[in-house]
Amino acid sequence: MKLTFIGADHEVTGSCHCIQAAGHNMLVDCGMEQGLDMYENQEIPFSPSDIDYIFLTHAHIDHSGLIPLMYARGFRGKVLTTTATVDLCNIMLRDSAHIQEFEAEWRNRKGRRSGDDVYVPIYTMDDAIGALEHFVPCEYDRIIDVDTGVKVRFQDVGHLLGSASVELWLSEDGIDKKVVFSGDIGNLNQPLIKDPQYLKEADIVVMESTYGDRSHGGRVDYVTELTRIIKTTFDKGGNVVIPSFAVGRTQELLYFIRAIKHDNLIPEYPDFEVYIDSPLAIEATNIFNEHIESCFDDEAMELVRQGINPISFAGLKTAVTSDESREINFNQTPKVIISASGMCEAGRIRHHLKHNLWRPECTILFVGYQAVGTLGRNLLEGASEVKLFGESIEVRAHIEKLDGISGHADKEGLLAWLHSFDPKPKVFVVHGEDSVCESFVSHIRGEGYEAVAPYSGGVYDVVTGAWLVQGITEKKHSLSAKAKRASTIFEKLVEAGKRLMLVITHNEGGSNKDLVKFTNQINSLCDKWDR
Repeated sequence: MKLTFIGADHEVTGSCHCIQAAGHNMLVDCGMEQGLDMYENQEIPFSPSDIDYIFLTHAHIDHSGLIPLMYARGFRGKVLTTTATVDLCNIMLRDSAHIQEFEAEWRNRKGRRSGDDVYVPIYTMDDAIGALEHFVPCEYDRIIDVDTGVKVRFQDVGHLLGSASVELWLSEDGIDKKVVFSGDIGNLNQPLIKDPQYLKEADIVVMESTYGDRSHGGRVDYVTELTRIIKTTFDKGGNVVIPSFAVGRTQELLYFIRAIKHDNLIPEYPDFEVYIDSPLAIEATNIFNEHIESCFDDEAMELVRQGINPISFAGLKTAVTSDESREINFNQTPKVIISASGMCEAGRIRHHLKHNLWRPECTILFVGYQAVGTLGRNLLEGASEVKLFGESIEVRAHIEKLDGISGHADKEGLLAWLHSFDPKPKVFVVHGEDSVCESFVSHIRGEGYEAVAPYSGGVYDVVTGAWLVQGITEKKHSLSAKAKRASTIFEKLVEAGKRLMLVITHNEGGSNKDLVKFTNQINSLCDKWDR
């Protein structure tokens, strides 16, 4: 049994871990990196066509976003995850593919004028749709016999609709081991969704540490804080622009704003408008409404029993088309604009920042984690000027952050989740910034845990407890975007070749007529491309 660490090691995004056991190749998460990339992620130790199962903790792109790329390279196994996560991935992976294709189209339109090489998207809409056909919905709290020597159970971890910790029972050569992957551990007392479910037993725990070095502080009265920010901004005649993750955070904001409207906390502006400018967020809100019974907490369910939709109210408007999005900034009435992406790296939020950042009467309100190197992080850290769509924009708007409004547990929440295991398991700390991982490891070692923060490429023998390969500790040398793209394209070609060999093997024993035809097709292809 081997556990290999690939992504989100000494970094926050790009989560991916490999398990090889009982003759099966498995991944837990397959996420896309976002923001500054500090370490060079090592390659998955087997071809995508050889991946039997992917166990997905939740739908956020930094955990799910490269599954379509695996499909493009030959993956045809199964993706097991919760029912709500299947529904969310159905919109989020399609959206991600749309972004890849749109960016490629835009770059190539510019590149043709300057003679640049053709820009190829990481994956296409067809890849996303193909990958989604391999998703298998699973219920919470049910042990599933996946295959010989492998059982899995998904437990609600309270981070996002459908989010889960993954419990894996592995059996090989008469040896049984239980490995738990925390996924992203949710903050306590979040609106709408339930608190994290605590687990009891494990030999090994792989756990996140996003906020492993800090406390969110006392519970913030988000309704009061939002009321203050909205009223103050409206009094100045400005807009409140909220970069928000389309799935999860947007719905929480609607929950708070509904309360503000219901209790008439801003009587001066009783009919103020709130725009959701994100087709993805609109679709995600519909999915939230479809999973009320299985995922909503007691407080939200009490509103439902009273006939109240917890995330809807008068004055809520949506923008689906580009024209509807542009119209928002032509409307001079003070308003709240909620738009994705949450870290300001892509999407319509960048257009709203372009129109509002330079206005001192406006407020840009951050309500979630901002990874190092993202535009959101730069604004929070006091950037005086940013570049958007090739234009320099002076930052004159008021920059605010709602502290404590996070889908991630803080240090106390992480420890509470870990302390539920008895006896103490071996702990691998991942999904945290470099210094945070080391800080959290140091703390739990002081509590008697055997703990380490692995680096990408590290290979651990689950049975013997020995490191077979140490990870790469050196920080990466930056490659140009062009070099990265060329490398990715060539990797796709190599994986296609590996898949071809797999298809050839599968055709052993076929009719001579079919084999001759197949051989001629391969030789014809080789003649065309042999250089």
